[in-house]
Amino acid sequence: MTESDRLEEYILRHTSPESPIRERLWREAHVRLLRARMLSGHLQGNLLQMLCRLTRARRALEIGTYTGYAAHCLAEVLGEGGEVHTIESDDEMEDFIHEFLDGAPYADRVHLYLGDALEILPKLLEEHTFDLVYIDANKREYLDYYELIVPHLPSGALILADNTLWDGKVIEEPTPTDPQTKSILAFNEHVQRDPRVENLILPLRDGLSLIYKK
Repeated sequence: MTESDRLEEYILRHTSPESPIRERLWREAHVRLLRARMLSGHLQGNLLQMLCRLTRARRALEIGTYTGYAAHCLAEVLGEGGEVHTIESDDEMEDFIHEFLDGAPYADRVHLYLGDALEILPKLLEEHTFDLVYIDANKREYLDYYELIVPHLPSGALILADNTLWDGKVIEEPTPTDPQTKSILAFNEHVQRDPRVENLILPLRDGLSLIYKK
């Protein structure tokens, strides 16, 4: 075990535990899914919950449901009357998502949409006001999501964008055949120059950007 692994193990031992549903979901995802490392996980999930509490968010938007792990994190702490609206492009994940969501004590707070986020978002943003947004979907569309969302957010809303360090590739020259890295670089630069927001990149896992709407 490397020093980094030992340190992460220590951090997790001294972080509030996952709920039983999240723990079971994480375990089953790693047994049954090929890309299980994509789910948020214990540490990042707890950070989502902490930020949700600190901002007193009541309505959250998630782009990129995947297993539903992050949606569980948010729904657990939103409380009665809170809502999570989550969009997933891969309809093959629907059964897995519902397997762990259905029957959860907060299932009625989670609204799942299957399809293209760029097609679903306009109507969703017209109908709802969101306090917190979590983006963890197609990296090539991050900037498109961002520009759709920001004009609809109230002052004080928080956007969280995952994978913004992109395995360290952001400090390398992207190759012509690497559109994901190019898109993450463009997104990071755009956010940095946007006068509507304040931003901070945390070196957590693969990079998590905290973007505050002024």
